[in-house]
Amino acid sequence: MSEITVFAAQKIVTMDPSRPEATHVAVQDGKILAVGGPDCADAWGPVNHDGSLADSVLMPGFVEGHAHMMAGSMWQFAYAGFHDRIDPKGKLHKGMTDIDAVVSRLREFAADLPPGKPVVAWGLDPIFLPTERLNRTHLDSIADDRPVMVMFSNFHLMCVNSTCLEMVDYTRETNVEGVLRGADGEPTGELQEMAAMFPVMRRTGLDFRGLSQTPEAVKTYADVCRLAGVTTITDLFSHMEEEDLEVLTQVTGRDDFGLRLVPALAAVGASPQDIADKANRLGKKSTDKLRMGAVKLMTDGSIQGWTARVKWPGYVGGHPNGLWNTPPEQIFALCETMQANGVQMHIHVNGDEASSVSLDALEEASRKHPWPSARHVLQHCQMMGPDQFRRCREMNVCTNIFSNHIWYFGDQHAALTIGEDRATRMDAARSALDEGVNIALHSDAPVTPLGPLFTAWCAVNRQTMSGRTLGDDQRITVDEALYAITLGAAYTLNLDAEIGSIETGKRADFAVLGQDPTGVDPMALKDVPINGIVFGGNVQMN
Repeated sequence: MSEITVFAAQKIVTMDPSRPEATHVAVQDGKILAVGGPDCADAWGPVNHDGSLADSVLMPGFVEGHAHMMAGSMWQFAYAGFHDRIDPKGKLHKGMTDIDAVVSRLREFAADLPPGKPVVAWGLDPIFLPTERLNRTHLDSIADDRPVMVMFSNFHLMCVNSTCLEMVDYTRETNVEGVLRGADGEPTGELQEMAAMFPVMRRTGLDFRGLSQTPEAVKTYADVCRLAGVTTITDLFSHMEEEDLEVLTQVTGRDDFGLRLVPALAAVGASPQDIADKANRLGKKSTDKLRMGAVKLMTDGSIQGWTARVKWPGYVGGHPNGLWNTPPEQIFALCETMQANGVQMHIHVNGDEASSVSLDALEEASRKHPWPSARHVLQHCQMMGPDQFRRCREMNVCTNIFSNHIWYFGDQHAALTIGEDRATRMDAARSALDEGVNIALHSDAPVTPLGPLFTAWCAVNRQTMSGRTLGDDQRITVDEALYAITLGAAYTLNLDAEIGSIETGKRADFAVLGQDPTGVDPMALKDVPINGIVFGGNVQMN
């Protein structure tokens, strides 16, 4: 047994209802030995008092239940988004408000690349740009002798130049769903969803699996998480191969690696039974800091990209309904097989048609193969209403709600995608809680920046970029939001027995804050400073 360290803090917000607050926490062997006052661990023998955090507020380390490991490595490409963003090194990248600015930025980026190297950008938000939609002509003006690819911020759509289209033989005769055509019948360069995008990505070598699985990418992910106070995070669509597992096991196994990583295997590219078998094999290779065994199903697309599947009356403005990345019959087959093989599922559902189909599939699977404690998780849940949340409660299905959308896209959803009435009940955390559903809140980084306190702020205040409150009746309290980014998220990952609260026996993972988030004005929640983390009892300051 190692020595006992007792950390003093200005305040400890424990998330443990039996002792909601404390001033000291004792740590031994990476776990919490005791919580209370300065003498909380005296019964266990000699202690070492550590006052380095005495001016800080401690909370359980934040748990991000929906993010992607490419959140750090995407910054090797050009940023083409509307919003200002800060990269992992702290550099500010100003947002661009028109297509000319995007093209200019990409020309500068291309000029610094070796001849022939593809020009790749990410983060484009065409729904904000008041001009014509980005197309192949714009990208041909950047380079016509090599691939140019711009991934949209939602990662469900992209725009490419003529070189890319020629590489995969996309022409006016192409019959691939998601290859958009102009009035002249020719491809515009916009590609929607997996079936249309993946051939281009394969031919050009744009490998998001590779981006996520290098030692440098994993380390950068941990750096991004530390800055946000996150100590446990997912990689929620992982194309895990044997060599990837070796890298992840090696990197996460280092003593100085301060992050618990929870990859979910992408449920694509193989039969349902093969996917289930692979998930179970991976689960048996889990370690203290690398937890595997779950899968991620990708059903529909993106609401702001008009590719999510929505119920009647559909999208305002006459946009056609979205696309199925996984058709309903395959969703049913996957759900039944995963359920029968004891594999937890995380299921992407943006539109309410997608969530309806997924709930039907889960219900049918549960009737055939009862598993009350499965804790399957619907991810995003953006258009779900009380009726669907009631079904979640009845089946013990969790929901991980994309509250950041209220600020980033709320105004656009009201005006351009689903209309005012449905936008006011988007990301309905209040309805979910009122129906008794376990919720988490997430950022989907890098779609929006990783920052659990900002995500909590979005759910509490529901403020849009224009400053309006979008759906006052769907606001939740600060305490409820803090629960959702700690114990609520831990529950969705089957880790609530180990993390999510500061109580005896759990991992000594803490977020080190500069203010008490329960004591500030709710509008100031997003501004609470993150000073660092304690991971397994080891202090790592920002």
